[in-house]
Amino acid sequence: MKSLFVRLQGARWSKTITAAVLALSLLSPAFHASAATTADAAKGKALDAASASAFLDSFFTAEEVKPQYVGASVVVVKDGRVLAQKGYGYADLEKKLAVDPSSTVFRIASISKTFAAAAIMQLAEQGKLRLQDDITPYIGEVSFHNPFDQPVTIEHLLTHTTGFDIRDPKPEDLGTDLTKVVGIEEYVKANMPPVVREPGSVYMYDNFASMLLGLIVQNVSGQSYETYMEEHVFAPLGMNNSDFLLTGRLKSQLAQEYTADNQRMERYAVTPTIMPQGGMLSTAEDIGKFMIAFLNGGNSGSSRILSQQSVDSMEVYRSSIHPLMPNTTYGFEAPNQMPGAGASDKIITKGGNLPGTSSYLFLIPEQNTGVFLTSNKPGVIHNGFYAQFISTFFPQYAAPAELKPFKPQLEKELTKFAGVYSDLRLDLLVSLLGTQGEGDLVISDSFIGQRALTQVDDNLFVDSLTGQFTGFKLDEEGKVLYMKEPYLNPLSYSMKGVEAEGFADVPEQHPYAPYIYSLQSLGLLDNDASAFFKPDQAVTRGEYVANLLKLLNLTGIDAEQQPAFADLKGHPAASYIQLAHMLGMVKGNGKGSFHPDKPITRQEAAVMIYRLLAAQYPAEAYKDIVLAGETDVWAVQAVQMMIALQLIGPEVQPKGDGSVDYRSKALLTRAEEAAIHFTSLTTPTDIIYASLAQGSAQDEAA
Repeated sequence: MKSLFVRLQGARWSKTITAAVLALSLLSPAFHASAATTADAAKGKALDAASASAFLDSFFTAEEVKPQYVGASVVVVKDGRVLAQKGYGYADLEKKLAVDPSSTVFRIASISKTFAAAAIMQLAEQGKLRLQDDITPYIGEVSFHNPFDQPVTIEHLLTHTTGFDIRDPKPEDLGTDLTKVVGIEEYVKANMPPVVREPGSVYMYDNFASMLLGLIVQNVSGQSYETYMEEHVFAPLGMNNSDFLLTGRLKSQLAQEYTADNQRMERYAVTPTIMPQGGMLSTAEDIGKFMIAFLNGGNSGSSRILSQQSVDSMEVYRSSIHPLMPNTTYGFEAPNQMPGAGASDKIITKGGNLPGTSSYLFLIPEQNTGVFLTSNKPGVIHNGFYAQFISTFFPQYAAPAELKPFKPQLEKELTKFAGVYSDLRLDLLVSLLGTQGEGDLVISDSFIGQRALTQVDDNLFVDSLTGQFTGFKLDEEGKVLYMKEPYLNPLSYSMKGVEAEGFADVPEQHPYAPYIYSLQSLGLLDNDASAFFKPDQAVTRGEYVANLLKLLNLTGIDAEQQPAFADLKGHPAASYIQLAHMLGMVKGNGKGSFHPDKPITRQEAAVMIYRLLAAQYPAEAYKDIVLAGETDVWAVQAVQMMIALQLIGPEVQPKGDGSVDYRSKALLTRAEEAAIHFTSLTTPTDIIYASLAQGSAQDEAA
């Protein structure tokens, strides 16, 4: 159910799950062959105008790359000048309007954060604020709860270590009403999060923190954010096609945006109207001007936007879970890991994604080199681009790390790493870790499946999939607190679940204890050993719908005005049943009854999930699963899907003849519901389905 979770929650994160794997697949054969073999090979090809242009043409015309963009714009700078600046594909596919890197405008999404950081550094240079200051005096009438002695500082905002509860943009923050106006302060007051972890202690990519930076710029400067940026950054650098307002000339120059399957998107506006953390509009040419100035110590030649000291400060990584896995600088983040090398702290990057657009900027200060690319389609093209650019021109940053000799810990010592982990930013991203002999762990998740981790340092492991690193943060007593891995979300730590206390009626030997205890560890069930779980109690239809949608972090919708069913009024699950109706999980015309307090059968529960996943997992791949027992015709494909994707508990076992009894007409118990929930979070359904589909195709061919 992984893709269901991502789709329904509307989650958008800067690095998608398959980014690292795809990046590696795009590495040139030369890189694989020469990975730190000889000193000459490690030097790479000389980067100049001719080689840069040839590289861009080769990359963007490659058959495996062309499907990843509709239009793309890119600029490469070095030693104070533009080496190459090119457009590929279409700014508007239907009109056959080509991308022009000097005039085609793109939303650069989270790369906006780099500019917010630059504005803060300007104000610090002027003595109007200090980075170590408590933010409270700078955010006006905005208040928030912080139970810790450590205040949230401006530096914490810059480094994504605020300790704030997650406040990512909501689906309604993107809308088609281009006339709607919502101010930064208005939005902040309505959505200000509490502090839930000690400020400065943990890394979690934080959109809201960068919005607060924008509010601080406004309050300290006395200018609106967009005016400040125009007068103090854009105008001095001659960035004439950059702004935060989608109006006038820039609106007409904005590239038409497309979905991942090349469907034309309707124009949308962001909320707040001026979004410091992700609302900047720009061109490749304009970003090239910024990169040249930054790499020149903040000086563009005709004007200076930053001091050399500020630039130097913005190039330093401020935290890491391990030196090979840095987190952020002031305004930048670590690059993607390279196999065996980790993420180089000599390179600073910033990625950005919004619906219909994807961008990436990376700078190599000691090489005086910068690259920016953007496209009008979401995806991971920039990950492959980065990997191949580095392998071609600067392979020294991809050379295998020189690890000190290390004696792996015994399996019993590694048990401290075992457990269930959930991402701080996207808690539906869950990883399971267990031991696998001396020096080895095994990690699994719903996206990539299972892979081995081999210990190479006290808190560092290398994976068997691509040779990338996974690191852990331990407290002073050696207790494991957090993990950072390269695939699910490298822009955040994952928190190790608490030790499950169990329930009074669910002993450790209970067949469903692994599922129930794991949900306790994740905080999805009360962790109280004296409480009763009632594992054999039947789940009602209303409970099932509400529990599933709450698991997805979804909020119910109003069921009073036009209820989908006649018997929802006043029911505690009404808003979730109404949402389920909107999502197509349940069917109703407003006149019939849903019977929310009626116990749900296993086949009814299966059908609700099937309705959400049928388009993604067509029945053709699992139609040959033979069912034993009784299943109504309307539920057969749903039950087959649940079995095929392994969204089941120990109650479902194959018989000797290969058939499977799902016990379709039995009532669903709370223990069985727990198994569905946990397997939904952890089973690699895409991988399973792909294998089934391949097998089905081979059988037909035979």
